[in-house]
Amino acid sequence: MVTIRNEKIEMEEALKNKIEFICSFCGITPIVYNGNIKIIEHTNLQYVEPHRVIIKGITFLVFNYSKTIYIGNLRNSIEIKDLEDFIKSLD
Repeated sequence: MVTIRNEKIEMEEALKNKIEFICSFCGITPIVYNGNIKIIEHTNLQYVEPHRVIIKGITFLVFNYSKTIYIGNLRNSIEIKDLEDFIKSLD
């Protein structure tokens, strides 16, 4: 039988502060959900589920220690420094 264990990952505080700071310039409060590590017991397989940040109904995926933020899925990405411009373009 396959057993999957979930371990919570806390979002890096500096990363969380950057996102909240950018959103404060846009007058928005982001909703942050911390990610998980999914470990399949008795194997060497692990999956890192990214942190999810919801801004204006759009889900952004974020990994700790990364300068890239993903929009909706892992195919669409922008740099965190460009997040403010992206949010303003949604209006």
